[in-house]
Amino acid sequence: MVIVAAGSGQRLGHGIPKARVLCGGLTLLERSLRSVLASGVALEIAVVIPAGDDVLRSVAESLSGAVPVRVVAGGASRAGSVRAGIAALSADAPVILVHDAARALTPPDVFKRVVSRLAAGADAVIPVVPVADTVKTVRGGRVEGTPDRNGLRAVQTPQGFTARLLREAHAGTGAGDPLITDDAMLIEATGTPVVTVEGDPAAFKVTTPLDLMLAETLVQGAGTPPAPADPEEDLMPDSALPPVAHLPLPRTGIGTDIHAYAPEHAPAPLWLAGLFWEGERGLAGHSDGDVVAHAAADALFSAAGLGDLGTHFGTDRPEVAGASGVTILQEAAAIVRGAGFRIGNIAVQLIGNRPRFAARRSEAEAVLTEAAGAPVGVSATTTDGLGLTGRGEGIAALATAVVISAG
Repeated sequence: MVIVAAGSGQRLGHGIPKARVLCGGLTLLERSLRSVLASGVALEIAVVIPAGDDVLRSVAESLSGAVPVRVVAGGASRAGSVRAGIAALSADAPVILVHDAARALTPPDVFKRVVSRLAAGADAVIPVVPVADTVKTVRGGRVEGTPDRNGLRAVQTPQGFTARLLREAHAGTGAGDPLITDDAMLIEATGTPVVTVEGDPAAFKVTTPLDLMLAETLVQGAGTPPAPADPEEDLMPDSALPPVAHLPLPRTGIGTDIHAYAPEHAPAPLWLAGLFWEGERGLAGHSDGDVVAHAAADALFSAAGLGDLGTHFGTDRPEVAGASGVTILQEAAAIVRGAGFRIGNIAVQLIGNRPRFAARRSEAEAVLTEAAGAPVGVSATTTDGLGLTGRGEGIAALATAVVISAG
């Protein structure tokens, strides 16, 4: 089994690789892995992640046990990532399934159906679901035709193949064609028949923020999405349509934190984005002065309408003196959840001349994500010598947060 989890997740907009995005408290990768393991079909699993992503590596390796899980770095394209996963599997594997981690809610039965059809003699098997929408072919902004949707199906994963066939297809020249969007297309180009089995509506691909909201709703037990309508059935009259369910709107908040450097006669260690920065000048503050963690907490309170950082962790609280930014972010997240909100994500921009942040970005994001229990992305910039940060007097951070009412 190959699980592809190397996507950037740009359309999801969380600022971190898609497989690291949380859904119901677990990353999409962990949910995908748990579904595979629950199906009982895998003898070994190769998980393909972005190079150097220690968070996803840790997630994958934590589930390695009776079924070994190997972690490899992805390639420059999806096909390259699949090839990296194939290479990590045993050479004598009889069949290989390729699955997208973004299809995190795929039920175990879908894996079983694919494997069962392979065992019955098929060389290539894909799960599919009917297409409910009318589909148009369009060129230059004009409709050219309307295919008969009775013959159309939406394709899902896992896609299963005999190992020899898949390895040979990926070794061929067609594997580099950018128009090849999945492994089944690669196999189709060889002339090998690709057979289908029933997919599942829950196996949709999490690509956009709306997809993630749907996945969160399903994980929380609101039911499964209805099966796509049978194209041959008559449309339901308007009078028979169920009322539209109310979906809570997301709320956004902004947080800011600024700290001056500690004076030379009273030096302090630098804690920033949950990390200790050895050899760097520290910041003055009632707590540890971690402007990134503090701005993230401030943004959470703003989004939830619960005041600001000073409301909850002001200088009048002696127990906060010297507290770590990670602890403050953990407590802020707990307060927001206790007020009836789910946390979508937090984005923070660090503003200052030092330290050089890029090399430790992934490490910082992992620490802050764990503290918040939700994805935290961090970027860094300077002010080209302008203002207090530009003059080297201190460091600032700006943050935004998204929360959703759980009620």
